[in-house]
Amino acid sequence: MGKIGILLLFLGLSFSSLAQSVQIEGYFSQDSARLGERVGFVLKARYPEATQLVFPDSTYDFSPLVLLEKKTFISQTSEGVTLDSTIYFVSNFSLEPNIYLSLPVYELSRYDSVTHFSNEAELKLKLTLDSIPEQPVFQDNNIYQPIERNFNWLLASLIAGGVIILLGGLVLLFAKRIKGIFKKNREKLRWIQFERKFKKMSGLLAQNPALGLADEVIGLWKGYMESITDLPVQEWTSSEIAEALHDQEVFKALRAIDMIIYAGKEAKTEETTNYLLEVARTKYQEKLTQIRNERATR
Repeated sequence: MGKIGILLLFLGLSFSSLAQSVQIEGYFSQDSARLGERVGFVLKARYPEATQLVFPDSTYDFSPLVLLEKKTFISQTSEGVTLDSTIYFVSNFSLEPNIYLSLPVYELSRYDSVTHFSNEAELKLKLTLDSIPEQPVFQDNNIYQPIERNFNWLLASLIAGGVIILLGGLVLLFAKRIKGIFKKNREKLRWIQFERKFKKMSGLLAQNPALGLADEVIGLWKGYMESITDLPVQEWTSSEIAEALHDQEVFKALRAIDMIIYAGKEAKTEETTNYLLEVARTKYQEKLTQIRNERATR
């Protein structure tokens, strides 16, 4: 084979390898937005037909943006290449002039997964008005308006100063207690929301042990455990999580659901998800105890 033939063969292999790779693209539907305005972020993935990809769900942290809605579309496959797209509707409440967002897409393999990130998309903060209001017109009024001069400013100042000092003393006296109560109530609210959603998704998984549901159940549980323990649970494997929690039953439970996600096997998940919920409940009770102890020692 001549040099030209070798070069053509090399180029053919390069283009074939490129065609089989996973290509991720992300962009905002508009260049700029006002505070709180609803904006669409389009996430596209082009990949070989045999590859399995999972897009991020509502448990993903979109900070400083706030996720409002996720809209998915039916996959399109042509000549062995599949195109998937999802629109995430978000709002920006940050005063930064520029916001950047890059979302991951997870490629599932038999025993592990590979994360692909999209390019960083820029969203500018729009503070200008669409139109300049008309010049206000003032009406002339030369009628004398009497001014009350008998107001006792000295007494009012003394009363206002006394109220400010009293409020300041109350804040200093009860600030730590108020902060502890606020943290406790916040944890209770987060637990109620997590428990309700986890039970609902676990029930659906028990009826239909599908890959997508299993992935959302595990993602929801890991996200809550990371928030309650301050451990990087979402980055750890099942064995690392079990070792950190000193509970090998957690490994068995996570492994059972992993078999649905990565091996496509059906399994009875009700007992597994119930155990994971009890582990989360234990960590929630430990968090409340920690908050009470902090209030008692201060």
